[in-house]
Amino acid sequence: MCVRMPKTAFDPAKGPYAPKEWERGGRWYRETLKIQAWKDRLPQHNGKNGFSKKHLNNISIEYLDEFIAETCRGEWMHMKGCLCAIITLIINPLLVGIVMSFLVMMANVPFAVVQRYNRFRLLVLRKRRLREIRSAQLEQNAVTA
Repeated sequence: MCVRMPKTAFDPAKGPYAPKEWERGGRWYRETLKIQAWKDRLPQHNGKNGFSKKHLNNISIEYLDEFIAETCRGEWMHMKGCLCAIITLIINPLLVGIVMSFLVMMANVPFAVVQRYNRFRLLVLRKRRLREIRSAQLEQNAVTA
């Protein structure tokens, strides 16, 4: 479902994707969750013609915008997957529901957290690239003037 949703549904500045104050620009994930120690150990799945989020392939603004939107899409998908924990809890006997809900959460929350963390990093990179591009344009204009 999330693959068919328009990119406008995944605006990193709005709604659930917007940075929260407690995240402190992504530092909370590094300092509290020690995310850098475990994030690369999580498997990655790309659907057919999927967008690989394992490595940056380009640092153009367009590519970074696409990558940022994909982190929103991935976060959306994993957080919606967490809703299955509620359903699992409701339709199963209590003990089975608790165990299975825990497993559903463990299969989704770490991935959603990595998407949020990576989005902070990508937004910083995007901002830096925009500064570099503007600086290069100013230098070029100064040389040609």
